[in-house]
Order: sequence, then C-alpha cells, then structure tokens
Amino acid sequence: MAGGTKRLPRAVREQQMLDAAVDVFSDRGFHETSMDAIAAKAEISKPMLYLYYGSKDELFAACIQREGLRFVEALAPAGDPGLSPREQLRRALEGFLGFVGKHRKSWMVLYRQAMGQQAFVGSVQSSRDRLIELTAHLLESSTKDPEPGQDFELIAIALVGAGEAVADRVAGGEIEVDAAADLLESLAWRGLAGKKKPE
Repeated sequence: MAGGTKRLPRAVREQQMLDAAVDVFSDRGFHETSMDAIAAKAEISKPMLYLYYGSKDELFAACIQREGLRFVEALAPAGDPGLSPREQLRRALEGFLGFVGKHRKSWMVLYRQAMGQQAFVGSVQSSRDRLIELTAHLLESSTKDPEPGQDFELIAIALVGAGEAVADRVAGGEIEVDAAADLLESLAWRGLAGKKKPE
C-alpha cells in the first residue's frame, strides 16, 4: 500500500493525507490526534507525512483551508442576482446545510475543532464571514422600510448562529437537510419580510 501511494501524483497524495487528517481530527479532536494515527489512516509512512506537512498544526491549518474553500464554494450559487431574495436565501441554506450533510466530518473540523483552538479561529472566520455577509445583504435588500440605523450585520450574525446550531444537528444525523432548510428559511424570512407599509 505504501509503495503504491508513493507512485501517486503529488496532488492525489496531498488529498489522501488531508482526507485522512479530517477523519482523524473529527473523530479524536485536535489534541488527541497524533501524526502516527493520520499516517496510518492515509496508509503512508510518518516521514512522508512530515515531508508534506511539517507539524500537526500545519496539517490542521491545511485541512481548515481546504474545507473552508469548499464551504465558500457551496455558498457561491446563492449570490445569483437573477434570483429573488427568498430564492437566494433558499440557495444559501441549501448550500450551507448541503455541505454539512455531505461533509459532516469537515463541519466538525471547521467549526467544532477549529473554533475551539485559538490559533485557528482566524482561519475559520473568513468562511463564516462570507456567510454572514451574504445573509446581511439579503436582509438589507429585502427589508421593507428599515428602521434608521438598523444593524443588518448583527441580525445576520444571530441568524448564522442559529444556522450553526441546526447544522450541528444535521451533522449528527438528527435532522435531514431539507427539513433543516425549511426550518431556517421560515425563521429567517420573518426578518427578511421586515415591516409592512401602512395600508
């Protein structure tokens, strides 16, 4: 197995190592994970793992970067200006929760493991900021007669926090993606609807 792995192209080897690392970090947590365990999972030697990633911190950072990019890509279709705000909201929810449903271990590493490690919080924040920015834009563009000084970013932070809590349930298999999207769409749309003009 190890001999076969050495003949693989570099990009494939890197993906194999990152896949194994995400699995092990998700199952054991950052502190309890060893480079030995990741090398064994990836079916490579530990020296080869260190050749690509000089430390556990460096490997964990590479996992966060890759999964964060995947997360942002999952949200990209929601920004289609040809869609109504509600359709954009639904796309964002489906992209967000669909990512969690398909990549449950990635979610655990990105949000639960990384957010618990001070050194990596900044790396995760960029993907979280993208979701907050998208949500705030939808709120602002769809709210009728907003109150002066209304803080759409703060409202978006609250909605994203609720979304993360629901995503944890998706990752744990407690709720299906469609049901979770319905729940959050119903919750968020009340904010998107805003105040109605007087008759």
